[in-house]
Amino acid sequence: MKAAPFAYVRPGTIDDTFAELGRDGAKVLAGGQSLVPVLAMRMGRPSTLVDINAVPELNTLSRSNGSIRVGATVRQRRLQNDDLSALVPLLRLALPWIGHREIRSRGTVCGSIAHADPSAELPAVASCLDATMVLTSARGRREVRASDFFTGAMSTVIEPDELLTEMLFPVAVSGEGFGFGEFARRHGDFALAGVAARVRTVGSATDARITCFGIADHPVTADISAPLRIVLEQVGSSPTESDLRRALAVQADDIAADVVDTGGDAHASAAYRRQLIAGLLSREVSRAYLKSIRSASEVASS
Repeated sequence: MKAAPFAYVRPGTIDDTFAELGRDGAKVLAGGQSLVPVLAMRMGRPSTLVDINAVPELNTLSRSNGSIRVGATVRQRRLQNDDLSALVPLLRLALPWIGHREIRSRGTVCGSIAHADPSAELPAVASCLDATMVLTSARGRREVRASDFFTGAMSTVIEPDELLTEMLFPVAVSGEGFGFGEFARRHGDFALAGVAARVRTVGSATDARITCFGIADHPVTADISAPLRIVLEQVGSSPTESDLRRALAVQADDIAADVVDTGGDAHASAAYRRQLIAGLLSREVSRAYLKSIRSASEVASS
């Protein structure tokens, strides 16, 4: 199939971009890796495509006030190869899992998040970190936390005349550790199930949260601090990864039962996805905890 007819504009300034987005039926084009297939299958029929790639201020990648700022046209591959990604370890763990290298070379970070596919990696990373989305229009600018951004499958709080101009990902701090894993039928396919994990250890206190994807119509985030503390009491003060994984396996089944919210499909049943989440959770939370301990001890010894 081919796309239905549409007008095409390529504004050179941010003000011209907002003027075009104010028209009925306008749609943003950045990397096009999600949008073009949708157009080709006629699942979307915008009246106008607004190509934002000629707007220089949307192609910025920088560090500011404890966050890295990723502009609307920054490619995933650029962020993956930039030293700034090391400041947000969860991003560095997740980016290689996105599609293939050619997809990441054209696909944008903000575009993937705005598309909000429930099986995509970047919305899950943003949710786990509770990153900040900056939405801008001719009416002004507003910031939305990831916890309030996703409303359903491929659905967000972005208004028709708004543009996700940049993402703010918080820089990792001392005592934080991260884990990321997913299962797909082939590398590059959308995940049947995946888990992003963040663990923070400060002294004797440990907090943990996970975000699961591919198992509901949007990323599902859960605080698992209490189950992890129970496990740590069981395994003692110097557990190995295998010790943690075995102990977490008991808790992981219950957590997976709570977060998986799908009736299953042609690719995997709900029961299979629960098994995947339980296995990924026990592995990635264990790894994240051990990294958080190392991070805390490195700072204490410096």
